Amino acid sequence: MKQLFRFNITALALGLAFLYVPIVVLVIYSFNASRLVTVWGGWSLRWYVELFNDAAMLSAAAMSLRVAAFSATAATILGTLAAVALTRGESFRGRTLFSGMLYAPLVMPEVITGLSLLLLFVAVNAERGFWTVTIAHTTLTMCFVAVVVQSRLGSLDRSLEEAAMDLGCDPLRAFLKVTLPLILPSVMAGWMLAFTLSMDDLVIASFTTGPGSTTLPIRIYSEVRLGVKPEINAICTLIIGSITLVIIAASLASKLSSRQGESAVPL
Repeated sequence: MKQLFRFNITALALGLAFLYVPIVVLVIYSFNASRLVTVWGGWSLRWYVELFNDAAMLSAAAMSLRVAAFSATAATILGTLAAVALTRGESFRGRTLFSGMLYAPLVMPEVITGLSLLLLFVAVNAERGFWTVTIAHTTLTMCFVAVVVQSRLGSLDRSLEEAAMDLGCDPLRAFLKVTLPLILPSVMAGWMLAFTLSMDDLVIASFTTGPGSTTLPIRIYSEVRLGVKPEINAICTLIIGSITLVIIAASLASKLSSRQGESAVPL
């Protein structure tokens, strides 16, 4: 047992190192004074200053943040409603087809999803830009939100919602006052997952973007092909910090809402 415990600790340490050491190296080298990203030249904020003078990179970052915020919010609303439909409507006609269509993006290659959305936007003569990328990312991330929320709804005690309706609540009010506070942590987890997936996406965005709506992954990819610039390390560090703050804030909010939901069920 002692040897097994040591093996588990070693495997865990190696796995965490494999995941996080490259990120730590990137953050450290974002403060490198040297122009060469592989040569350490001392600590400096030089490349952050250069980054804030790079209008194209900042514009791409702002575009990615806007797309991620809009698409994550839309995906959370639609995914939550879809999860409720699948959980509460166990036997409605077309349930199997609906669930299959909802979960298709989970296993569909992104290049196929991106190409199909491109053909759709061309067919309806939609101008590609911010909204087409947002719609594409909503389509991609909605299924992930539905999976997260459905797992929570499946383990939820439905008698609480039924008791609220017995005391005079209509189904909508019972859902808003009882069920939603109880599943809010999973809803927020789905939002964070959707936000991260949108920020990370390159393939689908490259199919659905247009002039003036370049996202950050596309901008970074176009510049990395010519060589990694130190400013890229700086912008990646800022994005990591921003996402970390979002996750911390959402986690604190979900814990607070979970405690409130467990302490009392408002009617």
